[in-house]
Amino acid sequence: MMGRRRVYPFTVLLLSLVLVITGCAGGGHDAGGGDSGKKKVKLMLDWVPNTNHTGLYVAKEKGYFAEEGLEVEIATPAETTANQLVGAGKADFGISSQEYVTQARAEGVPIVSIAAILQHNTSGFAAPKGKRIQRPKDFVGKTYGGWGTPIENAFIQTVLNMDGVKTRNVEDQVKIVNMGEADFFTATERNVDFAWIYYGWTGIEAKLRGVPIDFLELRELDPVLDFYTPTVITNEKKIKEDPETVKKFMKAVSRGYEYAIDHPKESADILVKAAPETDKKLARASQKWISKRYRADADRWGEQKEKVWTDFTEWMWKHRLIEKKMDPDKAFTNEFLPEQ
Repeated sequence: MMGRRRVYPFTVLLLSLVLVITGCAGGGHDAGGGDSGKKKVKLMLDWVPNTNHTGLYVAKEKGYFAEEGLEVEIATPAETTANQLVGAGKADFGISSQEYVTQARAEGVPIVSIAAILQHNTSGFAAPKGKRIQRPKDFVGKTYGGWGTPIENAFIQTVLNMDGVKTRNVEDQVKIVNMGEADFFTATERNVDFAWIYYGWTGIEAKLRGVPIDFLELRELDPVLDFYTPTVITNEKKIKEDPETVKKFMKAVSRGYEYAIDHPKESADILVKAAPETDKKLARASQKWISKRYRADADRWGEQKEKVWTDFTEWMWKHRLIEKKMDPDKAFTNEFLPEQ
């Protein structure tokens, strides 16, 4: 997600419906070889193509997937999320994030994170300078524009408490409205004071538009909110039954992101070529900013740390964002990342 993320609840019932509907339609993906002789693989994005996904498009354009004997289809979600399709085995891989992997696994959906696209959470709360929101205390009495997800309220409550505003009910302190289809810029010109954004896209866009903003990065407000978003996912069955394909896929994807780290301009142009509706100027500016953050302080791209999974899972449990505890060690693996 760069602008906003499509959110759906994870339930075993919904997963069952996905299995039934896709099975009846006979439209499941072909895991075998195509006319090219390469193995067909389906990758489902979490949202429309953006610079979170650049390494995937680089791997396809540069032939890294082909070199591994893979023919990869990159698809965008419609009414069903990557988490549901990957969990149901109707897509081999997908793009998700730690909070949704945690929620899904707590509800019995067998998805696994196999790489962190970004090492650190680049999201936070943003407000136009004129709103005078420079710390969480300034949220009090203001209007937050969101999408009605419980995790947004939990973020606000956490940072308010960290700044000395003790409250059990966020809406006693902050007015919360649904932004609907409005973007950050439209909403804050209307009735919204601040919103949750990803700086790598909306923050960069604000700079290009000449709109000065105050940005409160979540991980700077509370280290436990430095979770992995986005991540690459697959499912447990794929790992168990076809680990070789997972390994080949991740080798190509890692090469794609390493190329994007070293060649941001060229990588942005590859993204725009694949998704021509993307604003080229924004893509290039976003790519320049985000390429430095793919690997950041990690020894290799994609690395995930146990502490990040353990701490954030505990935070989600504390804020009742999951109904039962799940084992964070089983939610991720570094097994398929290439050796340095």
